[in-house]
Amino acid sequence: MANSAPKLDPRGRKVKILATVGPTSRSPEMLARLFKAGVDAFRVNMSHGENADHAKTIEAIRAMEKQFMRPIAILADLQGPKLRVGKFKDGQAVIRHSGHFKLDRNPEPGDETRVELPHPELFGLLDKGQRLLINDGKIRRRVIRADENEILCSAEVGGVISDRKGVNVPEAVLQLSPLTEKDRRDLAFGLELGVDWVALSFVQRPEDIIEARELIGGKAFLMAKIEKPSAVTHLEDIARLCDAIMVARGDLGVEVPAENVPRIQKDIVRTCRQLGRPVVVATQMLESMRFSPAPTRAEVTDVANAVAEGADAVMLSAETASGDYPLETVQMMSKIIRQVESGPDYQSQLDVGRPQAEATASDAISCAIRRISSILPVAALVNYSESGASSLRASRERPKAPILSLTPSLTTARRLTVAWGIYSVVNERLRKVEEVTSTALEIAQAQGMAKRGETVVITAGEPFGQPGSTNSLRIETLH
Repeated sequence: MANSAPKLDPRGRKVKILATVGPTSRSPEMLARLFKAGVDAFRVNMSHGENADHAKTIEAIRAMEKQFMRPIAILADLQGPKLRVGKFKDGQAVIRHSGHFKLDRNPEPGDETRVELPHPELFGLLDKGQRLLINDGKIRRRVIRADENEILCSAEVGGVISDRKGVNVPEAVLQLSPLTEKDRRDLAFGLELGVDWVALSFVQRPEDIIEARELIGGKAFLMAKIEKPSAVTHLEDIARLCDAIMVARGDLGVEVPAENVPRIQKDIVRTCRQLGRPVVVATQMLESMRFSPAPTRAEVTDVANAVAEGADAVMLSAETASGDYPLETVQMMSKIIRQVESGPDYQSQLDVGRPQAEATASDAISCAIRRISSILPVAALVNYSESGASSLRASRERPKAPILSLTPSLTTARRLTVAWGIYSVVNERLRKVEEVTSTALEIAQAQGMAKRGETVVITAGEPFGQPGSTNSLRIETLH
């Protein structure tokens, strides 16, 4: 994956695309078409499908990585706990508006007055006045009384309720681990197959990240999904403990008022950029393209806003997993990103949101390369990094020029595929700092990121190969 690799930046954009693999996209042929159309990393959704299918998907992506000689990240997205009601006598029931309804521990099939809630941890936890949302918030209830055996509610919004519909409790912090037994099995499976990222669902507090880290044991990078109000409250602490954040707007839009989601998204993006954590904006970005070859104007604006706010990556879910137009969806998302990034205000908006630098040599150099790339016509910023930390610091600055990250680690290269503006080449031949300049210029030219007469900015550090040692910057012209 070094000098003979194809041109690194054919996409002409800095914001990355994360695509979910499913029945309509898991064939090796379609995966290759999606990658060539612009996908930078693939998501395997452990909530759906069988592990045997996931194993074939991962094998196909790894084969494609060798074929294209480009690092490609694989994200295993764990399901997390799912709260659901029990079953009904007739498969469903109708709850009257303003009527009373009970959730209890009785396993008998329910009717229009009651149903089982097979989650004992909820009983005795809820307080009078708290909300319960069922079936993605379509049915809304307010707690009248709760004890160890039943929860009596009034139906603010009634309707038809059927077997095993999901329950959201937005105003309570549940004493639940984000990792169920199924998640633990899926995690072990994914780590055995060498996934690069693990997405953790149902995060409520910093302790959830610590628990997941212990189980992962350094075998993959951890992405926390922000979908619970309590996670929003503890956002900064959670972000500091994980490697990246996903704005999971599906459940988040159920748990908080829908009108609050755009503001929360902006807050998350801003916090992650300040901390230097990649942030992925996800869910229903081009939802209508599941069944249509063209998106709505609102969806195009949604993707454009996420790009303009400074997101590192945008994600496609059902659009590529089960939709009728997976390839067209990726092509459309690439076009939207390129259009926004080519706008006259894009770079100035990113500069306004520039994070506060720390008093370190690495941050000083990162700030310097951003400033240099805004003054000089820099073709590429080349950074040597074993861990990827200095490349992420450079990315945090959102420089005008793309970042070419040279690393001896394929693991690091894969990690960086979700980060803004970074394109990685695995190069194992560098052994001393004196070789960095010549090698950087050679690879930048070979990858099509710079040509003769163009300016390249190169950063590295001494002691060579030691994490956190970036302390040198060179401005070179390619001859």
